[in-house]
Amino acid sequence: MNTNENKLFPVLLTPFDLKAKVDYDVLGRLIDFYLAAGAKGFFANCFSSEMYSLSEDERLELAKYIVHRVKGRVPVLATGSFGLTIFDKAEFTRKIYAIGVDAVILITSHYANADESDNVLLQNFEKMLRLTDNIPMGLYECPVPYKRILKADVFKKLLATDRIFYHKDATVDPDVMKAKLEIAKEFPSLQIFESYTPNALQSLNCGAKGISSISGIFFPELVAWLCNNATNHDKTSKVHWLQEELTPVDELIHDAYPMSAKYFLRRRGLPIRLISRAYAKELTAKQKQLLDEVYNKFINWCATLHIEPVNVEEVLLPPGRLDPAF
Repeated sequence: MNTNENKLFPVLLTPFDLKAKVDYDVLGRLIDFYLAAGAKGFFANCFSSEMYSLSEDERLELAKYIVHRVKGRVPVLATGSFGLTIFDKAEFTRKIYAIGVDAVILITSHYANADESDNVLLQNFEKMLRLTDNIPMGLYECPVPYKRILKADVFKKLLATDRIFYHKDATVDPDVMKAKLEIAKEFPSLQIFESYTPNALQSLNCGAKGISSISGIFFPELVAWLCNNATNHDKTSKVHWLQEELTPVDELIHDAYPMSAKYFLRRRGLPIRLISRAYAKELTAKQKQLLDEVYNKFINWCATLHIEPVNVEEVLLPPGRLDPAF
């Protein structure tokens, strides 16, 4: 990955058909849409992908399809730390890396229970890295099964293994994030991505290499613009204005997620169904009204910044799952 630019790395939703099976035709169109919006990479098989509701075979096929569709244009990352034991997690990691992803992401809370010490965490990570040869890895402080935020000293010890090249940070406390970014300066091959939209601009200005947030699913053009212009002194006022606009809507778009994202993308013209394995309820009339208001804000933000929203009709290429190469 080019380390000299800030990047939007969308987390990929998993679309489902009427039988709640993965809809690869729609997934291909989502990928095309985000590439057109400025995505510089993808994080697949993540929490937003409803990874805990997918079978092992579905996780592998999902990653295989995404790698095929992207065709090397941008990096693809995928979670690999699934299984009851460290040996199971290592085996799955080897399987998903063999598909062609650029790095395998390890969920921090998969390596120690909530009541276990950081020493247990480090011991399990050491065993995991030893069992996975030289596969490049990344870290993600996923909120499920619980959010395990890495302390600065633990973070540094993991980076010192020379196996960690990506970190998706879920720290809400900006001071803790700054401490990690300071440590990252000692490891030039590492790239840290901010997942918490209210801290996006501050993190980019302190050295984060991009954004991998839920907001990037809803309005990728704006998040890509923020990445591209965060340190552009000629656009400082507009950059700060956009951050101030995005911050209060972040809580709204998290409500009923990922169904909220699927509803919003349908408003944008993408053929994704309102079907989720993770969120079984239908959206209420009030939730839809609030998302419609956010959609109107999105249109106004684009107009203010002179950003042309992606024309969905122009990027919706024919379905690609039946391509013989796949």
